[in-house]
This record gives sequence, structure tokens and C-alpha cells, in this order.
Amino acid sequence: MRLTHTAPPLSRGIHHLALNTEDMKMTIDFYVNVLGMPLVHALKVPPGLGVGPANRGNPPFENLRHYFFDAGGDTMVAFFEMPKGAKQTGDRDALAAMQHCSFTATQERFMQLTNRLEQAGIPMIGPIPVGADTLSVYFFDPNGIRLEFSYQRGDADDVRVVERWTQTRSEALAELRSLSGDTVWLDRVTQHLPLERPTA
Repeated sequence: MRLTHTAPPLSRGIHHLALNTEDMKMTIDFYVNVLGMPLVHALKVPPGLGVGPANRGNPPFENLRHYFFDAGGDTMVAFFEMPKGAKQTGDRDALAAMQHCSFTATQERFMQLTNRLEQAGIPMIGPIPVGADTLSVYFFDPNGIRLEFSYQRGDADDVRVVERWTQTRSEALAELRSLSGDTVWLDRVTQHLPLERPTA
């Protein structure tokens, strides 16, 4: 059964996830043709935002391509194109790194995606159950970024991830008590969770 909690987040969701590549054309071909994420915005980072004093956290290079793809659900995936050889491939298991990125889909779209991955010869792990009656496949994009696609059994076109994954307070506390015995803290971080699941 779906659950709701009582602590609305300040954000509406992800605007975009910014990743890196050193081959934008290869990246476009994969995200558009294999993953079905249309290119929606292509720009070059304005001068001075790479190595100049106006850098706001962009990669430290001038005149970089920064392209955006529609990932569905009013969210985007974006890529900076680094100069070839300027940066090493990262370790996805390092602290402050992105271990993987998971996208959600309906069952129909999930099956279309896995067929596209198979047709493109992309090795996959799955589909495998990952919890909350959800199935996932894992694979790498051509940049070596680990990706996941998931669908929630029985959702059809009404995919609501947070409601599916929300636990009851006691379910969350069963794990959180392995992290801390501070009852004040435990109460504070679980007070918004429902006490029980609704009956069918």
C-alpha cells in the first residue's frame, strides 16, 4: 500500500543532474538513441565562468559545451564536455562521487528500454528486485557512468516513487537504531512518517 508522510520537501524535485563526458557526440547518440532522452538545450559556457573569477562551480575550463536532455518527469540530465585527456576517469565509489543514477519508468517503458539496451549490445544486470516491489536493471553509459532504470510493479502509468518507498516509522526505526541510540534524534528524523500502513 502507498504511504504518505507529513514533511513536504522544500524542493520540487531535481532540475538537472550535471555529469561529465569528453565525447559529446557519443553521449548524445547514447542518451537520445538508446535511452530515449531527447536533447532539449545545447550551449557553450559563457566566457569567464570556467577559469575566471565568476566561476560558480563549473569545471575549470573555458568555452565548454553544456548540453541538456529531457529525462522525463520535468527533470533533465546534463553533460559538460571536458577537453580530451584533461581529467581522469573518476571512481564511482569514492567519497563525494556519484555512485550511480537511477531513473524511473512505467513497466511498458522499462521493457522498451531493456530491449533498446539489448539491441545496442549494452551489458545489463537484471531485471532484479531492489525492494518496495520494484525491479531494476543496471548498466554503464559510454562514459563509464553507472545507470539504473526501475519500474514499480502494479503502478501502470501512475508511478509515484516516494509513496511506494515511504516506510512506516517502526520500519525506518528498525534500521536507524543501528546508526544511533539517541531517542530525541530518532524521534525528530521519523516524526513525519506514518505509524502504520493503511488496510486494503
